[in-house]
Amino acid sequence: MSLFAMGFLLVILEPSTGQFPKACANRQSLLRKECCPPWDGDGSPCGELSSRGSCQNILLSQAPLGPQFPFSGVDDREDWPSVFYNRTCKCEGNFMGFSCGECKFGFSGLNCTERRLRTRRNVFQLTASEKDKFLAYLNLAKNTPSQDYVIAIGTYTQMNNGSNPMFRNINVYDLFVWMHYYASRDTLLGGSNVWRDIDFAHEAPGFLPWHRVFLLMWEREIQKITGDENFTIPYWDWRDAEDCVVCTDEYMGGRHPINPNLLSPASFFSSWQVICTRSEEYNSQQALCNASSEGPILRNPGNNDKSRTPRLPSSAEVEFCLSLTQYESGPMDKMANYSFRNTLEGFADPQTAISNISQSGLHNALHMYMNGSMSQVQGSANDPIFVLHHAFVD
Repeated sequence: MSLFAMGFLLVILEPSTGQFPKACANRQSLLRKECCPPWDGDGSPCGELSSRGSCQNILLSQAPLGPQFPFSGVDDREDWPSVFYNRTCKCEGNFMGFSCGECKFGFSGLNCTERRLRTRRNVFQLTASEKDKFLAYLNLAKNTPSQDYVIAIGTYTQMNNGSNPMFRNINVYDLFVWMHYYASRDTLLGGSNVWRDIDFAHEAPGFLPWHRVFLLMWEREIQKITGDENFTIPYWDWRDAEDCVVCTDEYMGGRHPINPNLLSPASFFSSWQVICTRSEEYNSQQALCNASSEGPILRNPGNNDKSRTPRLPSSAEVEFCLSLTQYESGPMDKMANYSFRNTLEGFADPQTAISNISQSGLHNALHMYMNGSMSQVQGSANDPIFVLHHAFVD
């Protein structure tokens, strides 16, 4: 179960946007517990000389945690990012980012005062050249090292409380795969003990805002590496679909002619390597995913457990979900009834809004239907269909 107070902190605190800014992934920053790097524009921490922001003590929620996580002080993600940093940049106005060097989403210009409206479009309404550009951008992200962020390959304890930094460079696409893994991974309790019933990005009120910021950051990073400030992630409207219509070589990769669990060799996605899919291995080693290649994308759409997910969602189910007036209710987890979030996430029946964890509806149904990399929560973002799916959910 995830905790709203903890999951939502991952959204609202500036350093969480990329988890670990490269400028702060060093011994000095960790020992000082401060992540206030200089803004390139004026060389001052957080762009303070230009009134963009200032280095401040972080503010943590004082709301009590729910009963779903019966521990304290055992997980680096608790009260994020206080285990690693307790002073970060607080940005002013429309500035954001780990050094206040970027504009808030929806703004642009030298001083971030110009409103910029970007529209996400149906992937099937893109022209052939627009669709090809989108696919090329994804492939470029898979093959371009991130300039601003790194990933942690050890816990804070394994880093000897910051004196032995354990970070690794990663490409732009896999940065977001790793972020999704990191937010949803199990809690390592030491020895052979783990706590599996925890997820900081799912099964709670933070599910939708967390994934919204996640997508916005993904778009932003692709805009930066391509120089295309108008780029947006398209969406796949899967209502009433009888099969995976994006699973063709023209779009997200067709089925392999011999092995139905693999992608067609005619799709360049077939050469992609997945990361962060071996949760039990990490648990047994009490280790974090280090983003090593773990094999090709797996996908076998439609050959899923029909008793759990008999079909893709219908328009009527989506309309019913949209008619719900409570964003959240009751225990605020996957047992919530009449909850818009829980129904959209897929733990409640999309015809009654009553919790039914034996079935997978709406958002969850798509993941289960893909019957492969998409069906495993921690590594689901490895399959590029993930971005089309979540853009539609958003």
